[in-house]
Amino acid sequence: MRSGLARSFTRHITILALCAAPWLAASSAVTNDTAHKALMPEARHSEIARAVYALSERYHYEQAPLDNEFSSKAFDQFLESLDPSKMYFLAEDIERFEPGRFQLDDSLRTGQVDIAFRMFDVYQNRATQRLDFVLKSLETEPDFSLDEEYEYDRTDATWAKNDAELNELWRKRVKNDALSLVLTEKPWDEIRDVLTKRYQRVLTRITQVKPDDVFEIYMNSFTHILDPHSSYMSPRNTEEYRIQMSLSYDGIGASLQLIDDYVTIMNVIPGGPAAIDGTLKQNDRITAVAQEGEEMVDVIGWRLDDVVQLIRGPGGSQVRLDILPADAAPGSTQFVLELTRDKIKLEAQAAQKKLVELPRGDKTLRIGVVEVPSFYLDYQALIEGDENYTSTTRDVRRLVEELKADGIDGLVLDLRNNGGGHLREAQSLSGLFIGNGPVVQMRHTNGRIEVLKDSDPEVAYDGPMAVLVNRFSASASEIFAAAIQDYGRGVVVGQQTFGKGSVQNLFSLDRYKRADSPGFGQLTLTIAKYYRVTGGSTQNRGVNPDIELASAIDPEMIGESSQKTAMPWDQISPTNFKAGDTTLSNELPRLNQSHIARAASDKAYQELLGEIDTFKEARERKSVSLNLDVRKAERDKLKAESGEDTTELSADSPGEPNDSSEDPAVAQAHGQIMPDPVDGDEDEPDVILDEAAQIVIDMINLESQKPWKAQAVKSTVKN
Repeated sequence: MRSGLARSFTRHITILALCAAPWLAASSAVTNDTAHKALMPEARHSEIARAVYALSERYHYEQAPLDNEFSSKAFDQFLESLDPSKMYFLAEDIERFEPGRFQLDDSLRTGQVDIAFRMFDVYQNRATQRLDFVLKSLETEPDFSLDEEYEYDRTDATWAKNDAELNELWRKRVKNDALSLVLTEKPWDEIRDVLTKRYQRVLTRITQVKPDDVFEIYMNSFTHILDPHSSYMSPRNTEEYRIQMSLSYDGIGASLQLIDDYVTIMNVIPGGPAAIDGTLKQNDRITAVAQEGEEMVDVIGWRLDDVVQLIRGPGGSQVRLDILPADAAPGSTQFVLELTRDKIKLEAQAAQKKLVELPRGDKTLRIGVVEVPSFYLDYQALIEGDENYTSTTRDVRRLVEELKADGIDGLVLDLRNNGGGHLREAQSLSGLFIGNGPVVQMRHTNGRIEVLKDSDPEVAYDGPMAVLVNRFSASASEIFAAAIQDYGRGVVVGQQTFGKGSVQNLFSLDRYKRADSPGFGQLTLTIAKYYRVTGGSTQNRGVNPDIELASAIDPEMIGESSQKTAMPWDQISPTNFKAGDTTLSNELPRLNQSHIARAASDKAYQELLGEIDTFKEARERKSVSLNLDVRKAERDKLKAESGEDTTELSADSPGEPNDSSEDPAVAQAHGQIMPDPVDGDEDEPDVILDEAAQIVIDMINLESQKPWKAQAVKSTVKN
């Protein structure tokens, strides 16, 4: 069984006669300047659809009827997946789609998926039309002196009646994009070139969509109505999921990004074949790929994931790359690089440690920090008997031992932005700090309740500790934080967690495929719910911190409770566990008061609160001015309040300004969310982490005698 936030992988039978869906046949007759071939479902998609329907009906936790009401919701979900801002479809398109609203359940039951492909064809045509319009509109510089607004929040908008309405929406969107660049003092010719390339890339991506992509979007419109975390993954994304969970793959050891149709080297992973060879450099471009003994295949303009699949391969095999150096113009002399693939460890995604030293009185205290970005486990290596298999618990145990050797006075487990992962790892990691005993309860579809326990009495660390969480801490993170809180083993600080208290099982669909057909991918299906040892579910409500810290993340926008199809909170009977005395919980009011007093006088903390307030004001807006003078005034006001230069360049897009950096209104317009200060510039202080460390020091200075240590006791539950 697996837990963790489901990731959305949007990058998909025989064709039925047109009479099977006459209501849709006419809707695909859309003209556009850039012709494309309509995508068609593949025969295996029919088999996959039937399997997904049958498994969902039988095994999903809530056992909801897959009826016409369900079909209607899935229909709306598919439309929202394709056109969430109502910027592509016309009202007439929706009207033609409407007769199919109550047919999706029956169609999936019988394996008929052509409806989705016909709807997608209309979307693809409309999108191509709009981008053709955008590219033509860039021939003329907009008038930035006009007083008009760009409405970026179109959640409650109606569908446009005609092309003229859509063109007007896109005119303002393009003008907004251009104005963001004007604020960086770029000349119009340069702005036009930047935006032309940007929208040409979008147009290219639209034409590179594959049948598996469409099918995946469609199936997830179905599964996400069951609940937000049930999902379907195509064969390719199934493999990507496995890699992320194992933190390893066989390849050359380089991070890639698609820039202007070129697959570009972003960084070389230390210890990998590319790093050992030493030839490949950052910003070098891969123009062609060849397998051992085969001809070169030109990959300029390809989808990034297609190129990645060519470069990856079995360890010990060879791959040849045509490389265009970073400083060379297209058409310049290239060189061929031959590398032998090897196992690559994704160390950056593994648990990491650092030491924070903070003065308190006449002392300087050392607080160890272990950042846990996910709950990972190389399950394949484990079952194969590899003694060096990768796991969160093994890594954290090692890091804690190293920090103890450094003489730490306390510990912070940083679980911010940790979306979960393997349930087993949440269970075993809890055991490093609480001793043996129940960790979490699981209620299955049939009502059976299973108590998951830690059977290892060893405690890796019994000193004062805090668990730092935010709204993006989910699933396995919540299990761990809840266990630490319920046992009174430490203090949970930060923000209310995500609220994902459901359990998913991975169903490999390859068992349904014919011997000679391609892979079928996998279905992730919710089959149980988590409950704390105290009986309350983490579903929907998450874990409330003992001490709340500042955060810009809006729980109304992010989290399980914000999801339309989220399962409700409930509770069951508590387990028979021994939490120890209540000394630490009794000290929480004092710890909280110390935090409040310190935050009130901490300049950095108050500046963060000011930034959050400014961001919240921008977030509440639904439109932004397209007048240059107004936007300059807004920018200057922000600059004065923050005391910072607001025209920084984006590291993600060399040579292009970051749309969100100079203009807070634009950030919201692009749907961005101000993150908590995690994984930022190492030179930038992490105000929230520093405060969490200060709270640990407050724990150390309590008059009570080590109240946290009293909780590290054995459970009365037999294991």
